[in-house]
Amino acid sequence: MKTVRILLILFLSLNLSASLRYDAEEGMYPLSEIQKLNLQQAGLQIGINDIYNPNGVSLIDALVKINGCTGSFVSDKGLMITNHHCAFGAISNVSTPEKNYLENGFLAESFEEEIPAKNYVVRITESYEDVTAEILKSVEGIEDLSERNKAISKKMREIAKSAEDEANSIVAEVSEMFAGESYVLFKYRIIKDVRLVYAPPRSIGEFGGEADNWIWPRHTGDFTFMRAYVAPDGSAAEYSEENIPYSPKKYLKVNPNGVDEGDFVFILGYPGRTFRHNPSQFLEYQENFNLPYTEQLYSYMIGIYESISEGNEELQIKYSSRIKSLANVMKNYRGKMLGLRRLNLVEKKQSEEKILAEFINSDENLKKKFGTLFKDIEEVYQKRFDIAEADLWFSRFFRFSDLVSLADFLLEYSNQKELINSERKSAFKEDKIEETLDRMKKKYEDLNYDFEDEFIYKMLYDTETFSETSTIKAVKARVNGTNFEEELSNYIEELLSTEIGNPDFFNKALDLSYDEISDLNDPLIDFVVELKKQKEEIEKLESNISGTLQVLMPKLAEVKKLKNKTTFTPDANSTLRLTYGFIKGYEPADAVFYKPITTLDGIIEKSFMGGEYAVPDKLKTAYQQKDFGRFYDEKAGGVPVAILYNTDTTGGNSGSPILNAKGELIGVNFDRAFEATINDFAWDDAYSRSIGVDIRYVLWVAKTIGNADNVLNELGVK
Repeated sequence: MKTVRILLILFLSLNLSASLRYDAEEGMYPLSEIQKLNLQQAGLQIGINDIYNPNGVSLIDALVKINGCTGSFVSDKGLMITNHHCAFGAISNVSTPEKNYLENGFLAESFEEEIPAKNYVVRITESYEDVTAEILKSVEGIEDLSERNKAISKKMREIAKSAEDEANSIVAEVSEMFAGESYVLFKYRIIKDVRLVYAPPRSIGEFGGEADNWIWPRHTGDFTFMRAYVAPDGSAAEYSEENIPYSPKKYLKVNPNGVDEGDFVFILGYPGRTFRHNPSQFLEYQENFNLPYTEQLYSYMIGIYESISEGNEELQIKYSSRIKSLANVMKNYRGKMLGLRRLNLVEKKQSEEKILAEFINSDENLKKKFGTLFKDIEEVYQKRFDIAEADLWFSRFFRFSDLVSLADFLLEYSNQKELINSERKSAFKEDKIEETLDRMKKKYEDLNYDFEDEFIYKMLYDTETFSETSTIKAVKARVNGTNFEEELSNYIEELLSTEIGNPDFFNKALDLSYDEISDLNDPLIDFVVELKKQKEEIEKLESNISGTLQVLMPKLAEVKKLKNKTTFTPDANSTLRLTYGFIKGYEPADAVFYKPITTLDGIIEKSFMGGEYAVPDKLKTAYQQKDFGRFYDEKAGGVPVAILYNTDTTGGNSGSPILNAKGELIGVNFDRAFEATINDFAWDDAYSRSIGVDIRYVLWVAKTIGNADNVLNELGVK
């Protein structure tokens, strides 16, 4: 009996420890914090120095930032793996109706067959350095908060500029880790020649389309292989036949055996932006202004693009990447709106702030130092709320209308060229202006008057409902009669008679002064001149608001540290981070539990619905013939496709390598569960789940569907 009891106690304790191991911690840890983590206790089987070693080679040397995503080297010849959706723009750019690599997939069987990925740039983190003291010293004595904000931004640019080393292909950026409190200089090696190696067909790389986007269970083969090239001397160079594959300091070893439920995993990558240390008013701004406005506008724009490209394969290819990007943000914002409501985040944050306020008022010294903190935050955010509609409108209108953007550029260029080089905005400086001009002239390749007509009408129509403090004055001055819609239609017709759409007009106007351009009596230019006046007023107000918050946010952080007797991990800001967790399912709703690994069976089940769930015949045949090779998993009962885990990720982690306890590649991160779209504002193990493609599915697809044996050989997988 005693023996049975001992065995029972051992059994319970083992199961208890196993369940505890499944708990991850909130945190996208910067390089400076990795050494402080006890990852071995969580399950890591290699040393911390194997992950990040500032004095030697480590796993982070295999990491790359590729445009807005993450990727990793997987061979000594510069082969990289990232997401299909990260390479989507490159694939669509080289696709034509005759050679539709987007739909049919692409394979280069030799270096010579690899296709340039236009406008893709790779960055590799070389080093980091704390420059907080230098930044804050530069703003000592500056009382005007708007000027303080400008001075900080200027100093950040100056430090970055002085750290650049073009001869050695090094660029630099200063990143704000805590608002107004800490700043770090990052140096990056850049690679400008990136090429496509293997991409699966869209029906695999985007399986499930928008229906499955941000959803679990998932069955998407979201991966693509690319290669980095450099000049023969090792320097960064634009595409050239003379370039050679880049030889990285480190590349990841692929583990074709994958993972099981409960396994420890960690992720390295470049997460974009999180906002967890902001006050409750920030969440109010998101819930009431930014999220609903952007979601509705992007949905409308998708409708325009789909309408004007219907039945036209060339336009469908052209706009596919744009539609995908808009749809991704749109659904993400829907998830955030749902999360804010479901979790009552605004109210929870307000409750936390009430406790902090009581903590301040309980101590006279704290009261003297922080007594007006929450009142000051409320006042500055009220100013932001007042101009929110106008601010969002201006940023979207000038960004998405090519005609408006071109007119704005002409006016700005005419002003900037009169200034000495050191006083010009970055894009207009002598070393950047040619690049900027090329980018603007390329807008003529995308200019579509059907889109402009619909979009400009929509944007001007929306202003009629804006609050008084967000009135768009230039619209109100031109469309203010009793028959608003008729007047608006007539005015849109007048705006579209502009000469801006003519590239010859644009090129000639580059030689004109601001006054000469303003005197052309072009309806769109006249409209943009008036818009820019209000836009600049709002930008000045926003600068003042941001400057004020740069002073208030460190105070809020200090109060939190004093109250909770702890420090905080800084919000993500597109710099290299580590997060860890476990392969783990979850319960998104009452009586629902999701397992953490999907299989090829699920793809076949969904494929009968067709549409976004259609799959290549070759995949169905391989499934029917049970052509699974070494990638069949007995435990999962099939070829594993996607995996779920409780790491802390956000946008920018797309393409991040999922690594096992030994630091081996076992998957590629590509998404979050719908409930986890709220991660940007809050994280919780109950609902925060990330989604990746299992390396076994990557390898099976590459071998069986893509015949990419050359890629598998390079990976060292037989």
